[in-house]
Amino acid sequence: MEKKYNVLFLCTGNSARSIMAESILRKEGADRFNAFSAGSHPKGAINPLAIKILQSYGLPTDGLRSKPWDEFATETAPKLDFVFTVCDSAAGEACPHWPGQPMTAHWGIEDPAAVEGTDLEKERAFVLAFRYLRNRITIFNALPIARLDKLALSAKLREIGETEGASHGAKHEA
Repeated sequence: MEKKYNVLFLCTGNSARSIMAESILRKEGADRFNAFSAGSHPKGAINPLAIKILQSYGLPTDGLRSKPWDEFATETAPKLDFVFTVCDSAAGEACPHWPGQPMTAHWGIEDPAAVEGTDLEKERAFVLAFRYLRNRITIFNALPIARLDKLALSAKLREIGETEGASHGAKHEA
């Protein structure tokens, strides 16, 4: 049996995109991955629309919380195998040293919480961000990680970040 990999999704506020990514991977990759999320400047609360969308797709919301990325940079933190930034501003920040020397990639998605307009327009933005994240996570979950060398795996992780919905900001690794 393949080992279970620890995956951390990062965003600045840890209130929407990274939270949705954590929940998606917790459900869809439960047999292969432990999913976590954090933020460089966490808002301390999850955006209610993120919770609404996750619940509408039957995904877990229990235990989700907005937290600082420092929690994952300690000696007692889980040894990380992968760290993915899902917002451009977090990708541009200097990340802490992660235990385990994880592979990193930038999977930027436009911020649905930044959309202004009607409630329907805001919800539509969250659904779209959710779909882009779910597509990327589905591709990631299907990768034969144990059979790929580090260079090939790194290339695949970058390719995933360039799939439909990629934000047009920073395009470098975490």
